[in-house]
Amino acid sequence: MAFGYQILGFGSGGAAPFEMDYLVVAGGGAGASRHGGGGGAGGFLTNYGGTPIPLSSGVTYTVTVGAGGAGISNGNGNTGSDSVLSGTGIATITADGGGFGGRIGAVGGDGGSGGGAGGFQDSAPRNGGAGTAGQGNDGGDVVTTASTAPGYGGAGGGGAGAAGEGVPSGNGDGGDGGVGLENSITGTGTFYAGGGGGSSDNGEGAPGQGVGGNGGGGAGAENTTATSGTANTSGGGGGVYQSSQTSGAGGSGVVILRMPTSIYTGTTTGSPTVTTDGTGTVIKFTASGSYTA
Repeated sequence: MAFGYQILGFGSGGAAPFEMDYLVVAGGGAGASRHGGGGGAGGFLTNYGGTPIPLSSGVTYTVTVGAGGAGISNGNGNTGSDSVLSGTGIATITADGGGFGGRIGAVGGDGGSGGGAGGFQDSAPRNGGAGTAGQGNDGGDVVTTASTAPGYGGAGGGGAGAAGEGVPSGNGDGGDGGVGLENSITGTGTFYAGGGGGSSDNGEGAPGQGVGGNGGGGAGAENTTATSGTANTSGGGGGVYQSSQTSGAGGSGVVILRMPTSIYTGTTTGSPTVTTDGTGTVIKFTASGSYTA
């Protein structure tokens, strides 16, 4: 099983002169429709609190913010899109899009975090998708055997901080999405990359519907459109039980850069939000753009 993590170090983070911190989070995967599993969260990568990356004067650093996977009716969900930070003199940083949730009898998709498996179809177990090592966790499994009652619920999608919850044999509940990870690069602790909840057949709003993971994950549903992942948090979308209903879309990703205010040039594209926190300047990209040092 792959484990998501946050790079940790001494002190409170923040870049030294001519250096930069980053948080790169990809788009979340969509849940599935018809006994649907939850979508996996997008991949989560950061150096905040660890070793900053060098900046070079005049170099343009390009940011791509990944979209969340689209919701769907009567099918597997869609995978989220990658988020990328690149520029001359640094290694390209790519966070993988979240894996899709599986429909009835289907496995979850691989991704930054893996999507949850779909609910019961026959006696064979179905596995959740695999998370990318260092970026996220696996989706939950659905376990069934010929000698027990079927498990109709879909499993939860994986999150950056924990795997999605599986569905044991004979249990109609949907699995909860895996929790995301908290990061304070903006100056405020915020959770990102929670997995989507799986669907169940226990009644709309009942406890059996899978809960989205903290960090923007959407909840599962039975006979209404499932909850989508929260925009710019990379949450996975919730799965839905009925094939006539639409699964939750994955939440879009985000890229956040932080550097000393003394070196911030003010040269950006893509209309990011720029704030200050102490002696640092924070550039938050919710759509693709660039920063020139």
